Order: sequence, then structure tokens, then C-alpha cells
Amino acid sequence: MVKNFVLDTNVLIHNPNAIFSFADNNVVIPITVIEELDNLKNSSDKKGVHARAVLREIDGQIRKGALNKGAKMKNGGTIQILSDSPDLKLKDLDPQVNDNKILAIAWQIQNRGETVFFISKDLNARIKSEALGIKARDYEKEKVEYSSLYKGWREVFLSSDSINEFYKNGKVAPKGYQLQENEYALLKANDGGTSTALALYDTVHQELVSFNDQHNAMGIRALNMEQRFAFDLLLNDNIKLVTLVGPAGTGKTLIAIACGLFRTIRENSVYDKILVARPIIPMGKDIGYLPGSKDQKLNYWMRPIFDNLDFILRNENFQNVTTETVSTTREKINYLIRNDILEVEALTYIRGRSIPQQFIIVDEAQNLTPHEIKTIISRAGKSTKIVLTGDPEQIDNPYLDANSNGLSYTVERLKGHKLVGHVFLSKGERSDLATLALENL
Repeated sequence: MVKNFVLDTNVLIHNPNAIFSFADNNVVIPITVIEELDNLKNSSDKKGVHARAVLREIDGQIRKGALNKGAKMKNGGTIQILSDSPDLKLKDLDPQVNDNKILAIAWQIQNRGETVFFISKDLNARIKSEALGIKARDYEKEKVEYSSLYKGWREVFLSSDSINEFYKNGKVAPKGYQLQENEYALLKANDGGTSTALALYDTVHQELVSFNDQHNAMGIRALNMEQRFAFDLLLNDNIKLVTLVGPAGTGKTLIAIACGLFRTIRENSVYDKILVARPIIPMGKDIGYLPGSKDQKLNYWMRPIFDNLDFILRNENFQNVTTETVSTTREKINYLIRNDILEVEALTYIRGRSIPQQFIIVDEAQNLTPHEIKTIISRAGKSTKIVLTGDPEQIDNPYLDANSNGLSYTVERLKGHKLVGHVFLSKGERSDLATLALENL
């Protein structure tokens, strides 16, 4: 039996290719959704880009049939544009509200005796749909289960003799365990011994091997086991994509920037520039338009990045970088920016670029959709490394959650690939007060 899926505007903004996600069923786009996309299409932000992409996809279906009757799509399904009639009203709901106009289309289809599902990223719209007796679903094609998210490391229990063998030979076979490519391990004795060790899984030889767990970047050192794993991934030039996930205060952004600077301005550096970007999404109520030039506006949003740079560069002497006199941290940051060694940018301005030979850090990546993450990663040119950092439990995008954001999705979809590494950081290192807040508030 063919099912009808009525799509809300936010689904198409979340993923412009969502119309192809429902197999050989009928995808219904209410005319109100087309109007909302039309209102968004001239916007310069991600909503405008996605709106234009959706409208192009829908326009491409016109030659395949009349959209009001249902046009065949490449996946075998059909797409249909339906308009609401003036006499179509839902009890107790304002007919002038766009969400209610969209729900009215679903209600109309259901009243014809057909199977219909209302698909929306908007929780309130789904609640209203269910209240009307219309089955509602979140768009889940790009969802993962955050509670069981891949950590990038695991505990491996071996005999004390096996751990001693590891210390002697630098490798040991993890009998009974199947680890992922670039996955780390905490070795523990399973026979009452107290021996422990840190190791990295080698998929070629199917062995746990030793690695450098005492990295130092720009004077910043790992303060716990998880940070040691992260340092090793960040300083490994063969790993082209690193994802660092964890609560605030675990050091994700700090160590990413420290390693990026180290691999850019130190001797034998492999990157021409470090590019740090973050999405422009406010926490809480938006404060409206900000005064000043583009750089002045960005300074407000990039303040957390500059705070980390200030901490890292405070004791950096810069002797191997410049002969100029740069003493204060602000002068050091300005020098790096002025000489095109460091670029701090909003993600809005990255779209469409090809970025070779750079160390790219995308902070607060949990506020991006899977489609946006894909767009960013596809910008990577030759010899570029990308680092995604974020906390999926602190999301400011109203249509994303811990399971549906692009960061969580990327971790699960790309785990085990030789070019990709991941670490979940759980231990707060910012301060005792910050840790207290994370654990108890």
C-alpha cells in the first residue's frame, strides 16, 4: 500500500534531498511549504542555500509529470504539490497559521481513507498532528542513538602477562576483541593484577600497539587519558578528519587549536594556515543586529576562540615565527591573522570554497545538520585536515537534538575508516567549579 508523507518546511531545510527518502511512496509538499521556501530563498545563510536547493530539485520533477497529480521521482516514488481549499479548516486551530495550513493537507488526505504521515522537525507541530489523529514522525533518516555513540576507545581486559608482553614488545593481540580502525584501548588486567597500558589498534596486523601518549603542542599537554588519545589523532597527519565530542570544559577546542598551531607554525609544518570557524547560532534569545564591520561583528561570535588563543599564546615566544616584536597575546594573534597564518571565520563564508593545505577546526559542530557537515567536509582540498568539535547535549538549533545533529551522525557513519579518528572526552579540566556544574546542575 502506497503511503503519503506530508513534509514540513523544516524537514527540507534540514536536508534538501529529503524528498528522496521515502522509497516508492508519495511525498506531498503543501503549497504553503513552497511559499515558505520562496520567502527563504534569497537569504544568504544556510536556510537560503537549502531552500534554493530544494526548489531546484522540485523544479527538476516538473518535466516528469504534473506536480498536482504526482510526478515520478528517480527513487520510484512520486512527488505531489497540494494546495489547501478555502473551506478546509481544522477545529480550534487558526487557519491563517502556516503550520495549520500544512496539517490541513494531511487531514484532507487522511479523510479520503488514505494512509498519511506528517513529517516534521518541529515538536509542537507533531503534537498538534497527533492531537488531530494524524500520525506524526520526526525526520529520522539521518539519526543515530547518542546514548550509545561510538567513543573512539574502549577498555580491553587481558592477563597481566599479556600486558607485560605489551610493555616489552610494544604490541599484543587483543584476543576476543574486535576493534575499529584508529580506535584506542585502555588495557586492564583481568586476573587481579594492577597493570594498565594505553594502546592503539592496528587493523593490518590486528594487534594493539603502543603510541606516543606524551605529546606537547604549543606548551599544552594532555591532562587525562582521553586527551592523550585526542592529541595523537590531532598530530597524526595521516588522519584527515578528527571528531572530538564531549561536555564543555573537557578541552576539545583548546587542544584542537593548540595542535593546529603546532602543525602550522613549527618547523617541518605541513599546513599553510589554520582556519577556525563556528556556526553563527546564538544561545538563548538573539540580541539582534550587531554594530560594526564584518570583522567587528565576527569578534562577538568568535570570542570563545580568541579566549583559547589567548591561553595558548600567553607563554609562546614566537622566536621561530617572526623577528617582529610581539609581546602581548593580542599582538601575537594579530600577527598570525595579518600574515595569513590564522583565519577565524564564520561558517557562512566557507561554502563554495576549496581549501587545500589547511588545518580546519569547526567548533560547535553539534549545531550543524548532517547535510551541512557533508558540505563542509567536501570543501577539503589536498593535504587538508578537518577537526569537528562539539557537545551534542548543548544544541541551540531548534530543529536538532543529540541524535539528529551532524556531529553525532558523522561520528557513527565514518567510524572505522582509516582517514577518520574520534574521541569522546568526558573529564572536565576547565576548573573544579566548571566540573561541579557539569556533574550536578
